[in-house]
Amino acid sequence: MNPKKITKSKISSHKILIFSSLITVGVINPWNVLSEVLTKPRFNEVNTEAKKSFITKAVEKTGPSVVTIDTQTFVKKKQFPRNSQLFIDPYFEKFFGLDLPKDNKPRIEQNQGSGFIFADGLVMTNAHVVSGSDRVIVGLNNGKKFKAKLVGKDFFTDLAVLRIEGKGPWPIAELGDSSKIKVGDWAIAVGNPFGLENTVTLGIISNLKRNVTQLGIYDKKLELIQTDAAINPGNSGGPLLNSNGEVIGINTLIRSGPGAGLSFSIPINNAKKIAYQLINNGKVIHPMIGISLIDENEFETNNKSVKVGYVVPNSPAEKSGIEVNDIILKVGNKDIETASDVISQINKNGIKKKLNILLKRRNKFISLNLIPTDITNLQNN
Repeated sequence: MNPKKITKSKISSHKILIFSSLITVGVINPWNVLSEVLTKPRFNEVNTEAKKSFITKAVEKTGPSVVTIDTQTFVKKKQFPRNSQLFIDPYFEKFFGLDLPKDNKPRIEQNQGSGFIFADGLVMTNAHVVSGSDRVIVGLNNGKKFKAKLVGKDFFTDLAVLRIEGKGPWPIAELGDSSKIKVGDWAIAVGNPFGLENTVTLGIISNLKRNVTQLGIYDKKLELIQTDAAINPGNSGGPLLNSNGEVIGINTLIRSGPGAGLSFSIPINNAKKIAYQLINNGKVIHPMIGISLIDENEFETNNKSVKVGYVVPNSPAEKSGIEVNDIILKVGNKDIETASDVISQINKNGIKKKLNILLKRRNKFISLNLIPTDITNLQNN
């Protein structure tokens, strides 16, 4: 056979193979698709998005709604008794090193906290952030600042609502469902400490129903989310986020001393109820019967019980006959295992309906009825 003919046949067969391969590629990948991929590569966009952590995505989602809250309190000139020679004699002032002229001048005290916009022009924060302030300034993370008015605050739950004096649209945080969070879930704390916008710390949920009495706080009515996400000074009132960037709590307390490193937040479901009571009524009703509660756990039998630790004088509890050391077995239709169960049932009952309570006193079972009252009525007794 002629070598030249073999070469030509090979070349022609290669051409046919290449042509058929191109036809196959054209069928599987239409030319317009190939053209688009070659002319408009999107690999960088996909890779950039894929590299973002869930923390970054969560903060990008909710960060714009987090605000700095600057408060100003006007401290008036101190009043001294007219017959106080010590404070009008320059010799004594110099001798004791007193710098009274400066101390005695009116001044402005400034403080700072955090908050977040949860509805159109409305900011949720801690009551202690704005308590006693004469002027409140809300700062957005775009640098704009607005005056704000206090809609209402509740001392017992440490919550306050502000209304921004300005025109929106406002960046609004997405509120989650704190009843769905579990121990071990991620917790992202966001705030503006020292005016440093969107400072972020990460931790996990370590407890869901931490009663403040367990922390030695007896003048508040709170059940808190416990996390190990660091909350810095100025973070108070800022949001606690889940991994999806939804607000599940409001940062409110830091544990110092033994056990430092723990932080506490108000569950958002409770905060929403309080906030809308403040918006609609200007105040919050807290049904109480006038007792302090002690959770007890018998390690041998693993039985839980709730004991009465104190009875407020002239309270519904005292008038109905409840005594210290009584064991609460049932409130309404609910069998009681923890102090939280008692509080929850009293809250559900309200202040205008009778509530049945079953007690155990030594070896006797006692059933009694009482009507809870608002906590402010107990304070006035």
